[in-house]
Amino acid sequence: MDLDEAKYKFIQEWGVLGSSWGINRAMAQIHACLLLSPDSKTTDEVMEELKISRGNANMNMRALIDWGLVFKEFKPGERKEYFYAEKDLWTVMKQIAKERRKREIIPIRDVLAEVSTAQVGDSAEGKEFKKVTKDIDSIISKFDGLIEMASKSDKNWFLKILSKLVK
Repeated sequence: MDLDEAKYKFIQEWGVLGSSWGINRAMAQIHACLLLSPDSKTTDEVMEELKISRGNANMNMRALIDWGLVFKEFKPGERKEYFYAEKDLWTVMKQIAKERRKREIIPIRDVLAEVSTAQVGDSAEGKEFKKVTKDIDSIISKFDGLIEMASKSDKNWFLKILSKLVK
């Protein structure tokens, strides 16, 4: 397998992986393209490499900037915008966890806090509702704390904790 084939395969798989983090395939493929590039790229270069439309490239590039995974740079004498990806994968993973927390964990915790005040009565259905929502909140709170701790930690600390859990 040569470099072009390997890059293509990696970019395709990163696109599939992206759906696991809650982003679309094209967004993840753009991230992979920039992640693998030793230099920043223009939107046109990304479009050409991935065979995607300008609208798709622009929309997903902006989303990657919002996620804190891609950054814009201007080169002296150039009118075009250039983009590059964060290369430190620990930082990338922490940023993904932070964004997923903001988009997934916080909203469900807000809903659980709101429904916990509901007057459900003493019926079997009311008791079950309280029990289930309290259990979900307990698990999500622990998971949220773990994400928060990991996002504030350094790589060595987290890997040390992870290796203790695996043993």
